[in-house]
This record gives sequence, C-alpha cells and structure tokens, in this order.
Amino acid sequence: MVGAPYEFDQGDKTKDFPLWDKRSQFTDDSVMTLAVADALLEAGDQEEDAFKRVLVYSMQHWGRKYPYAGYGGMFVHWLKDRDPKPYWSFGNGSAMRVSSVGWFYPTLEKTREVAHWTAEVTHNHPEGVKGAEATASAIFMARHGETKEAIKAYIAREFGYDLSRTCDEIRPAYHHVETCQQTVPEAITAYMEGRDFEDVIRTAVSLGGDCDTLTCIAGSIAEASYGVPAEIRAEAESRLSAELREILSRFETEAAGRMERMQA
Repeated sequence: MVGAPYEFDQGDKTKDFPLWDKRSQFTDDSVMTLAVADALLEAGDQEEDAFKRVLVYSMQHWGRKYPYAGYGGMFVHWLKDRDPKPYWSFGNGSAMRVSSVGWFYPTLEKTREVAHWTAEVTHNHPEGVKGAEATASAIFMARHGETKEAIKAYIAREFGYDLSRTCDEIRPAYHHVETCQQTVPEAITAYMEGRDFEDVIRTAVSLGGDCDTLTCIAGSIAEASYGVPAEIRAEAESRLSAELREILSRFETEAAGRMERMQA
C-alpha cells in the first residue's frame, strides 16, 4: 500500500516521503497475497494437485471480486479463463503473493515445496518459481531467528541472486520492471539494509520501479524479523475491505495455532 503511489517510477527515489496519503491503497499484491492465504486455510496439508485446485479457485475468486487492483495483462486473461493454465511467466507476481507460505509450514523444505506450487499455477518459468521460493525461504528463516547474514548467504547460494550491491548502487539506474530477476534481489537488499520495519519499507520505495511489489516482498520479510508497528498495521488494515481483513484475521489465528502445535 505504501509503495502504490510511487510505482511506475513516480517517486523521487528518497526515503523521505509521507508514509500514507489518499493514494495509498491495496493493489493486486494485497489481493493475491490474501488469496493465497485463503487457499492455505482451505487446502491445509493436501497434496500438490488438490492444493493447486484450491489455490486456482481462490485466486480466481478474489481476483474477479477486485478486478481493478492492477493485475498484469496475461494474469487478467488467466483470471477470466474457465480452464486456466500456467503461462511460462517470470513476472514478480509469484513472489509478491507468497508470503503466507513462509508462516505456515514447519520446515524450510516444505515451505519451498509449497512456494513452488503457488508459483507454478501461473508463473511456471524457472525464474518465476525461484522468486517465490526465495521470498518464502527468507520469511521462514527470519521468523525462526536467523541472522540477516545467514539469510543472505542462503539466498545467494540456493538461488544465485546477486546480493552484493548496496541500495545506493542499485538506486540510480533502477526503473520499473516486473520480473522476478529484477525485483526479488532488490527487495531482499532493501530488507538487508533496513534498520526496522518502517525503514525497510522506506528503503524499498526509495529504489523506485515497481514500488508496491518491492515493498510487498521486502515488507513481508521485515515483518518476520521485526513485526509490524501497531500504528502501521492499523492504518493498513483500515484500507482493506472487510472481507479481506477477515481472511487476514483467520490466517493469523491458524498460523499461530500451527506454530504452537509444532512447539508442543
């Protein structure tokens, strides 16, 4: 939401901007993130084929309810299709919607497997799958207390992303691009440099480009490290519809319960 007013290179590439204004609203990132969360609640621990059927239904259901959230052209066609198929995409949509997976499973291996599934229903190109797996992995590791150095090393080793650049090095030439290859590493770098949740969000927006997706990915990892400040959470929730807030509430309750059962 915070990044939405500045996407398509409409910002000034600065961290000094109003965190909220009337243009700060939920976009396709929020809708699809909650659609995946809703599918996890419905599918539980079902096997791949059954899980994907539930996921496709949920994504189409919520996408059709919010048709003007800002989806990419190919995804719009997928939402309307009666028999939707993956379309070899490596767009950043697979990474922007995966965060709930990082909170739902007991192992990193299972987290990666389900993240892979959530990408494949649309973004079945290897880079699209990789973006989803990398994002979910970073969230899983962060919520289990891994250091940023350990997360950075794992992501670079497992997924081959270049995380050696600083945000100051990325920022000058960075522009609006919607691929995983040119969104996920930049979002992870913003997370690495941020000092707290809000600073991660501001750092991601300052890079420019596809700001709502950058902040969605970077912020989802930052939440696992720092939590979300109460005032930011309240403001964000107030900008969701009641039915989307209800998914969020149910998911958080179920995810917390799963974590308690695993620790028992």
